[in-house]
Amino acid sequence: MTKTTKPNTAAQLEERLLTEDEIRAMGDDDYMNAAQLAFFRNRLQELEKELLKNAGETTEHLRETVLVPDPADRATIEEEHALELRTRDRERKLLKKVQQSLQSIDSAEYGWCEETGEPIGIPRLIARPTATLSLEAQQRRELKQKLYGD
Repeated sequence: MTKTTKPNTAAQLEERLLTEDEIRAMGDDDYMNAAQLAFFRNRLQELEKELLKNAGETTEHLRETVLVPDPADRATIEEEHALELRTRDRERKLLKKVQQSLQSIDSAEYGWCEETGEPIGIPRLIARPTATLSLEAQQRRELKQKLYGD
C-alpha cells in the first residue's frame, strides 16, 4: 500500500465516530479514510482538552501558597510542586505532538511514516495517536540511539 488520497468510500460512517473495534476491522484499502481520520481527530482533540485542563489546574494549584513553619513540611510541599511541574513539562511536550498530529491530519499526512512513507498502522495509532514513525522505523531509530547515542 502506498500513500494516496482516496475519496471516502464509507460516507455513512462519516456521520458518526467509529469505535476502536470498527477501526481495527477495516481493511487495508480503507487506511486513513475520512471516517478513520475523524476518529483520530476526535481522539487527539479530547487529549488536547485534557492536557490544557491539567495545565490550568496546575497553575491554580501552584498559586495556592501555603506557609508552613516546619521545614520538613515545606520540603514535602516543594517536592510535590517539583513533581507536578515535571509532569506538566512532559504533558507540554505531548501537547505539542498532539497539535502537530492535528496539523498532519489537516495536511493529509497523518498515519504515514515520516521516514519511509509507509502506513504506521491502525493498532499503533490507537495505542499512540501521536506516532510519526512506523514500528519498524521507530525500532531502527531507538537501536541507532542506543548504539551511537543521541
